[in-house]
Amino acid sequence: MKKTLVATAATLATLVQPAWSQTNVTIYGLIDAGLSYESGNKAGSITKVTSGIESGSRLGFKGTEDLGGGSTALFVLESGVQVDTGASGQGGVLFGRQAFVGLGNKRIGTLTLGRQYAPEYLVAAFVDPFSSGTSADEKNLMNPVSTGGRMDNSIKYATPRWQGFSGELAYAAGEIAGHAQAGRALGFAIGYGNGPLELRLAYHDKSNDTATSSIGSARNTLLAATYAFSFAKLHLAYEMNKGPFSSTLRNETNPYGFAVPPTSSTATRDSTDTLAGLTVPLGPHTLLASWIHKNDKTGANQDADQFGLGYRYNLSLRTDVYAVYARMLNKNRASYTLGNASEGGTGDRAVNLGMRYAF
Repeated sequence: MKKTLVATAATLATLVQPAWSQTNVTIYGLIDAGLSYESGNKAGSITKVTSGIESGSRLGFKGTEDLGGGSTALFVLESGVQVDTGASGQGGVLFGRQAFVGLGNKRIGTLTLGRQYAPEYLVAAFVDPFSSGTSADEKNLMNPVSTGGRMDNSIKYATPRWQGFSGELAYAAGEIAGHAQAGRALGFAIGYGNGPLELRLAYHDKSNDTATSSIGSARNTLLAATYAFSFAKLHLAYEMNKGPFSSTLRNETNPYGFAVPPTSSTATRDSTDTLAGLTVPLGPHTLLASWIHKNDKTGANQDADQFGLGYRYNLSLRTDVYAVYARMLNKNRASYTLGNASEGGTGDRAVNLGMRYAF
């Protein structure tokens, strides 16, 4: 009798244990570091060893569990790392790059909750030949979505890909008691791919209201496309920005020494951005080029043009080295700087030399 009870208890314990054998957890990361020379600011030129020039350095954990019927549970925890100092990225937030959990189904799509990328940010990174990194980063003039393109307190739904079409819808709660509008954000993206052509349309609306004041929302609409020829890939994008903080500055310390310090609140409220670029693969070599024009629609007419030229050499599937030159032409006391994947930049001329290793 005792043996039977013991056997029954052991069987029940086995049944209620999590199915660890069906869970796949991966540790991954990326280490990026190099030299960055920046000039054109009031304080003078600077050369620094810095982290995350081409891509933000990171350490991550991701996992999936097969729930049966084509459904999975999933999670991602991703921490930013400053390789030059060992400090945490994203202001010291432990998992400041990404932190979310969700459910996915091959037929229905994926629903996730947490800190995750805004759909509009992902479209901007998709169309940028420099993939939102190096001193030719599109974020220097475009894509002022939240902090690093991320949405806290968010819920996102992503569709499966169906006959070339796909989509994402995201909402982030402001979580301010008594003020449902304040701080909230929402966005979506629609994509289509057919052979060499890839199209994306994205929208992001971020409320700037607070518990004590009504400021209005920033609205960004981005149309992006790439076309892969046999010898090169063409990148094209057009973005419309409307409302306060719809076109923010990456460096608000007045690097050019203007008598009236510029801030994101005084930067252009209404503008358009145009991007044109090329990626030319030559075996392990890749040539990169981009031009971005900001057209300020206000009376200040603070336009800007960014030019970037780059070279990447793939030492292996996991390791590459790169060199990039970028130039920013500010007009009428505009104050845009040449940042990179991890920093806001200090001037209007920059050179990057670096190495990136993924694991």
